[in-house]
Amino acid sequence: MITGMTDRFLTHLPIGGPSVPFDGDGIPGWETFPFDGDLAVKSLDPPVLPEPPRNGEGDPASCAVCRDEVSRVVWADEHWTLRHSGGPTAIPVVVLLCPIAHHDLADLPPERAAEIGPMMQRVERAIMSVGGIGRVHTQKIGDGAEHLHLWFMGRPAGLTQLRGSCLTLWDDVLPKQDETQWRAVLGEVAAALAVDGGTAY
Repeated sequence: MITGMTDRFLTHLPIGGPSVPFDGDGIPGWETFPFDGDLAVKSLDPPVLPEPPRNGEGDPASCAVCRDEVSRVVWADEHWTLRHSGGPTAIPVVVLLCPIAHHDLADLPPERAAEIGPMMQRVERAIMSVGGIGRVHTQKIGDGAEHLHLWFMGRPAGLTQLRGSCLTLWDDVLPKQDETQWRAVLGEVAAALAVDGGTAY
């Protein structure tokens, strides 16, 4: 049974019920949707409250970002790191901007919070500088880890079918770049960032 403050957000949803049909004007009808054929919406599971803890939540010593100080770092200065996502991607660039100190957005110190806008601009300019990028997508999700991480994804120029909110799905299903090219592009992004400070790795 649903109780408490979540009632108003859940009572209209078919939790535990049958699959809901796709809206004719919904995402599957978009030109940018990467899948074709017969699809069905999954039935909605009941809420899990309290939610399970995210990585590093309440225990920075267990934080994967804090523990991995080097292996995924592309660029860093005294307060911020730019990290890759773990391996070659289908689209040209996927990187994450993280504060070095263990904070989420809500508890980020004011001086770091004031740097987010300029840092986002720097990262976007660095990604665009590699050439062949049509647009840079930015997002904050945060369901997997407490440590703040802002995603930046460079969409290939001209591939308009990949534009919009389905870019992450396309990156997941398309063939990955050769690792040599992937690392070279990350190096170009890091070098472009380092022009204005910090160290490229």
